[in-house]
Amino acid sequence: MAGNILQDGKVRTAAIVAGTAAVAVVGTPLLIGALGFGSAGVAAGTAAAKMMSAAAIANGGGVAAGSVVATLQSIGAVGLSTAGSAVVGTVGGAAGYLTKKILGK
Repeated sequence: MAGNILQDGKVRTAAIVAGTAAVAVVGTPLLIGALGFGSAGVAAGTAAAKMMSAAAIANGGGVAAGSVVATLQSIGAVGLSTAGSAVVGTVGGAAGYLTKKILGK
């Protein structure tokens, strides 16, 4: 019986949704850090530095509060908030669900 638990389509769907949600919550801060957004600020020569430069040029010399770059830097510096984790997990889970539905597996 236990060996067949993933044969149940509902259980398999729940496992996929939970798995993709967990990967999204853990992976998002890692990806943001890999782009160059970190606790010490934006790392020179990274994609983050290029994004910050473009944002500063577009805004007349500064990065606007609440902009994508500012938000990414905030996440890079302190991680995702509880609400941010909930949003990222929900989006990740939804992506897993839709992928399962599209692929039909």
